[in-house]
Amino acid sequence: MSSAAPTRSLSRTGQKSHVKPGVIVVYAILIFLTFIWITPTIGLLISSVRPADAVSTSGWWTVLTNPGEAEFTLDNYRIALGIETGGRKYANVNLLSALVNTIAVAVPSTIIPILIAAAAAYGFAWIRFPGRRWLFILIVGLMSVPLQVSLIPVLRDYIKVGLNGTYLGVWLAHTGFGLPLAVYLLYNYVSTIPRDIFESAFIDGATHFTIFTRLILPLSTPALASFAVFQFLWTWNDLLVALVFLSADAGTQVLTQRLLGLMGSFGQDWHLLTAGAFISMILPLTVFFLLQRYFVRGLTAGSVKQ
Repeated sequence: MSSAAPTRSLSRTGQKSHVKPGVIVVYAILIFLTFIWITPTIGLLISSVRPADAVSTSGWWTVLTNPGEAEFTLDNYRIALGIETGGRKYANVNLLSALVNTIAVAVPSTIIPILIAAAAAYGFAWIRFPGRRWLFILIVGLMSVPLQVSLIPVLRDYIKVGLNGTYLGVWLAHTGFGLPLAVYLLYNYVSTIPRDIFESAFIDGATHFTIFTRLILPLSTPALASFAVFQFLWTWNDLLVALVFLSADAGTQVLTQRLLGLMGSFGQDWHLLTAGAFISMILPLTVFFLLQRYFVRGLTAGSVKQ
């Protein structure tokens, strides 16, 4: 004789715990939304490892309905990376060089604004100077200025000084566009650090530079990591700034530019586009999962009173 499904379970303390129906409904809704959200990604992944003929003649879901007839290959990734496959090499598809160019753009464009914003946040939070409050309000207000408004004026200045088409120009552009949000986020965190720490350091003879490098940067790791995730994902996935400030030369193109070109020249070859899309996802996902434990701590810092 089978017993009915248990609605109660014993907790670690030996007390009976009740599973509320509302909790079950919430979990069911979350699982359903997750399934809906992740389905296109699963389809993209399956299409990226199917032969070209299979992708053009049948949908990715046929792999699930007829798993015995499914065919898989890694040739799409080899072709996308510019590796010779079947005696043929697609030189114009080579995403490997674009991947290196994207790293060269995204890493400095993440580190430079973090260092500047951390120093600015420390100054606004703990150094008193005339106009500090109004200057901080002005910087925070710059977050409401659309990026598109400043593209043309900045481009004209870049052409005058010879920065257009260089990585330095893109680094400076990403730094300028990302600084208001960075200063705001880091200020919220730095301003919550107890004043006693700074007073003790001053008594020991520490300067502002020593306090910033020895105390502020180590103590602000969650906030720095949180903004690093934001800025890195923004610069990695950026297309607009790259199109405006980088040249169309294949030697300097980033991944988003190269993928846009593939949509024009290989618009029918979905197997290559899907493989290229997954290649572009690998590093951002790695960065996010490595820094995710700091992400929520950095975002919620300063939102509640201690």
